[in-house]
Amino acid sequence: MQRIRLRYTKRGRLRFTSHRDFQRAFERALRRAEVPMAYSAGFTPHPKVSYANAAPTGTGSEAEYLEIQLAEARDPAVLRELLDESLPDGLDITDAVEAHTSSFADRLQASVWELRLEGVELEDAEKAVAAFMAAETVEVQRRTKNGLRTFDARGAVTRLEALAAPADRPGDGACAILRLVVRHSTPAVRPDDVLSGLRATADLAPPVPAAVTRLAQGLLDDETGTVTDPLAPDRDAAPAASTTAAGPSAAQQVPEGSA
Repeated sequence: MQRIRLRYTKRGRLRFTSHRDFQRAFERALRRAEVPMAYSAGFTPHPKVSYANAAPTGTGSEAEYLEIQLAEARDPAVLRELLDESLPDGLDITDAVEAHTSSFADRLQASVWELRLEGVELEDAEKAVAAFMAAETVEVQRRTKNGLRTFDARGAVTRLEALAAPADRPGDGACAILRLVVRHSTPAVRPDDVLSGLRATADLAPPVPAAVTRLAQGLLDDETGTVTDPLAPDRDAAPAASTTAAGPSAAQQVPEGSA
């Protein structure tokens, strides 16, 4: 049984797609593309699809991941193109690799987020970032299904910086960009929690809701604070897996005429 790991995006208006809506759209795409899916057993079989750490509804993303299991082997590159053509614009399959390693979900250790703060001066954003990062803890509150919960939003943030908005952006008002790296923890710290923390520590309150986009998620390098591609270990393991599948005799085969 072949396993394929996919990277996909949520762009534009599709950022408001809920995870359940995406699941329905993706399962329709699997049928349109005639992907030979493996199915679960039982009275109501369903395609074997594993989703990992989906972004909150309303946030864009360049780095969402899922894994599918196939009943028949397929070329990952061809499969990516077929699925991408079968999904609406904005839900784009950008990468596909065959799984050669285990514990993929364990590799999603952190996310890189970008927050666009319209109406906020860069200098104000820089002061708020400095105050947030200087604090040992920043308590914020979030309403959950079990009521109002208080937790620390500072500990999970490994990097936070304020950047100037691109010169070619639409509009001519003030705009600051926040780039942050957040370690995946329990409870999960989301970008809106960090915004709540900036409001609590430095009274930073953007006049309009921030546009939030996940740029990457994967393994966290503690020394550099960077987040690396979680599909890279599968790519690196692919040549070794191919050699193993061919068997030891293939590596020992002597070309004709070499004797």
